Amino acid sequence: MLVHDGRVISNFVIQALKWEDITIYGDGSQTRSFQYIDDLIEGIIAMMNHVEWNSWPINLWSDEEINMKNLAKTILKLIPESKSKIIFQPLPSDDPKQRKANSQLAKNLFWRETTIDLEHWLKKTIEYFRPLVHDW
Repeated sequence: MLVHDGRVISNFVIQALKWEDITIYGDGSQTRSFQYIDDLIEGIIAMMNHVEWNSWPINLWSDEEINMKNLAKTILKLIPESKSKIIFQPLPSDDPKQRKANSQLAKNLFWRETTIDLEHWLKKTIEYFRPLVHDW
């Protein structure tokens, strides 16, 4: 992830590290599914090594949902020095209320599930961004 890529996790982490208010669009109840790169790579390797997979599309993404308000609270908990507050802005009309991956086919074929929990990979993500934010 890049510092300015505009994705929700990088936005929230950078805002918290810079002690800026964390901006949530809407009421924070909209959900997303996330995945740490280590799990994705393991899933790709498992898929390539599985004899029944025959190049058809398959979703390796986590199907665990988290709402934006809980994501922001978790990030603030993991950056205890931050003075950031959560603020709410109007939800853009094209912003989906729910994004949940369906990884059932991967689970059925090679029992692939994510193994790294949200807080663990958020800590790794925060530590990745920490020096980048301070180098500006």
